[in-house]
Amino acid sequence: MFDTNTRTIVVVGAQWGDEGKGKLVDVLAERADWVVRYQGGANAGHTVHIGEKSFVLHQIPSGILHPGVRCAIGNGVVLDVETLFAEIDELVSDGIDVEGRLYVSDRAHLVLPYHKLVDSQSSASKEIGTTGRGIGQAYEDKFGRRGIRVLDLRNPERLRKLVERGVAHANIQLAMAGAKRAGVDYTLGVLEKFTQRLLPLAEDVGLRVHRAIVGGAAVLLEGAQGSLLDIDHGTYPYVTSSSTTSGGAATGVGIAPGELDSVIGVVKAYTTRVGNGPLPTEFDEPLASRVRELGNEFGATTGRPRRCGWFDGVVVRYAARVNGLTDLAVTKLDVLDTLERIGLCTGYEADGEMYEEFPGDLDLLERAVPRYEWFEGWKTSTAAARALTDLPTEARRYLDRIQSFVETQITYVSVGTRRDQIIGVEGALPVGPTVVA
Repeated sequence: MFDTNTRTIVVVGAQWGDEGKGKLVDVLAERADWVVRYQGGANAGHTVHIGEKSFVLHQIPSGILHPGVRCAIGNGVVLDVETLFAEIDELVSDGIDVEGRLYVSDRAHLVLPYHKLVDSQSSASKEIGTTGRGIGQAYEDKFGRRGIRVLDLRNPERLRKLVERGVAHANIQLAMAGAKRAGVDYTLGVLEKFTQRLLPLAEDVGLRVHRAIVGGAAVLLEGAQGSLLDIDHGTYPYVTSSSTTSGGAATGVGIAPGELDSVIGVVKAYTTRVGNGPLPTEFDEPLASRVRELGNEFGATTGRPRRCGWFDGVVVRYAARVNGLTDLAVTKLDVLDTLERIGLCTGYEADGEMYEEFPGDLDLLERAVPRYEWFEGWKTSTAAARALTDLPTEARRYLDRIQSFVETQITYVSVGTRRDQIIGVEGALPVGPTVVA
């Protein structure tokens, strides 16, 4: 994917998260010099399988698993320091060399104990179905200008004042909930425990990455969650608190939008989401449980079962537009191997009208009835496929229709969890129009 004209690639989720971004980043990182995380926090987990070993990374970019690749956490991330060093220590215990390869933006905001405390008491968090990690509260403080950044750890006097202000604000919310209060000294004690380890990693990440790009380095920008969870473009209010789209990549790292060469959208061959909010193509039982088990659809961070449904072309075409996708990577095609027939949503019907574009009105979306094109299942394993020609004709027809409907070329197809179970597609898929079963 990297070549003389493509040096900076953004990988985004084009559904509701959990699309398999970690695996694609792991594959692309083999040829990258830098991998940079640009938004989110410890509320998202990327799972990468290497041989028999599985790595779940919540904040550290997946590129850390490749020797020699430099990794950075951008200013758009809200950093949970305790989780960060737990990840680092686990990687080191598994033989992964992290020393001198990980950088943290000194402009990144911190997730603090009182953020998690407020999150645990928030009725809004429970309604939306957050992970309870304090991510939304940290972003709320960031935009409310109460946030504490990594660089504030360099100035203990200023840090205490900022913590006092943050704790006072948190305690107002906790008092309303009748909950335990946050403490200034406790918060400072938690930060002090990690300051000496964190500050040597703190850098102007935007400047470092910009200089790397100018110098011709191959740079991979890694997002978390998915486009339909974007604070502006997602199914609001059932969204995360950051910009998950490609627009957030430049601001979340500190580089210019013009420095981005390619945007790859990662999608499952079906649809999933965790938590509450609309999912128009959601399966009924027993198909929901069957696909959930086949795809191991349980959250990497919370273990919560994911809701599952047919591939929603309306959603992905919308994601292609708001991200400016240049390519698609389709994951978990193998999960559909045993199904008799497979649906692809090409529009919604609501209140007697047809909708071919994704609506912003959640009430309308809740009433929407999906309209499908149906495909014959291929009913044979795709797990050993390493080239497009290895796939059954029915699977190729299905992929071709996804590509034509979304109007974005498919360049990768994943057929299993292992690193080697991925097909690189050269050019357009050579299959004709859809065949409806």
